[in-house]
Amino acid sequence: MASYQQTVKLTNKMIILNAIRKYEPISRAELAQTLNLTKATVSTLVDELIDDHYCYQIGLGESSGGRRPLMLKFNERAGYTISIDIGVNYVVGVLTDLRGTIIEKFFQPFNTHDFTKTVMEVTRVIDHFLSTTAKTPYGLIGIGFGIPGLVNTENDILITPNLDWRQSNLKDIFTEQYGVPVIIENEANAGAYGEKTYGSAQDLNHFIYVSIGIGIGVGLILNNELFRGTNGFTGEMGHMIVKADGLSCRCGSKGCWEMYASEMALLNMCAAQGESLSDVTLEAMIERAETSDQVKDAFNQTAHYLGIGINNIINTFNPEKIIIGNRLAKAEHLLKNELEQVIATQTLTHLRKSVDITFSQQHQHATLLGMTAFTIEQFLERQFYTDE
Repeated sequence: MASYQQTVKLTNKMIILNAIRKYEPISRAELAQTLNLTKATVSTLVDELIDDHYCYQIGLGESSGGRRPLMLKFNERAGYTISIDIGVNYVVGVLTDLRGTIIEKFFQPFNTHDFTKTVMEVTRVIDHFLSTTAKTPYGLIGIGFGIPGLVNTENDILITPNLDWRQSNLKDIFTEQYGVPVIIENEANAGAYGEKTYGSAQDLNHFIYVSIGIGIGVGLILNNELFRGTNGFTGEMGHMIVKADGLSCRCGSKGCWEMYASEMALLNMCAAQGESLSDVTLEAMIERAETSDQVKDAFNQTAHYLGIGINNIINTFNPEKIIIGNRLAKAEHLLKNELEQVIATQTLTHLRKSVDITFSQQHQHATLLGMTAFTIEQFLERQFYTDE
């Protein structure tokens, strides 16, 4: 009986804290009314949450006839998270508070094919973040990694098609090194969750996040939840075939979507048209497109194949929205017209009318914010749903 009562108490504390996070600033009376809990229960549990540094009181709110109530807010400064997005040609990281607000960010172009060197670089980034943080009640609550590859539901990295990793035990390495929980997730899944939690899709139930960097990954939010499939491997649509017997892909197949619509495909086309290999970067090609018809044509061709793949996604899933994110989102102005033309001519009419196609305003931050959201949620669940 005592164990049951403790479970009910912890569950109610979590419900109250989540309500404070969602509706802040909010009073104890409003919490009791919103959650259908007694005022005594809410008052007792709120006092415990304040003592545990999860929330705090601010000034008085508006009165509805009696005394003005003290308002409550979530304590975002009780701890912090570190999230790292490891791409094929970059490492980007953010330090955030417990509300997901970015305190500091770091971006470094970096060839991540060498696993050991990548671990050393990521360690340098994390150590830098740790050196800048003030003392908080809970300190670093966890580290999240977004990875361009297959990640199962146990956070194991199974395959990284665009990286030459012979080992990939990131979770073990960083858990041992920093003594905090480490979460590993496919970067496109994390990007979708970042858009759902902090981005432009917070009010949507069905949307698709298309992450376009060196490769292409897809994250699916269906029925208001991240869809993972049987083993967590959904979204590998960068390897759907868009051209029969086409270019050979590192996955072993031919004609994969990412061979024609990714950052890698774009840069290969630009190099083939005579651009200097030393200067062929996405940022440089975006700038060159202003004066070079050949580079502009490369963007158009990339946008054309991007449209073919997105057409397939729309016709398959009938989403409310498609969000194009990661590095290629920087080139929205060079991709949008041709992409929209393909959708206008190839997508089924009724599906086309009901979908909104946008480019992420988060660019490379969606994956990081998704990992931040995972880390915060799992931290809070551990506080209230375990026997610590």
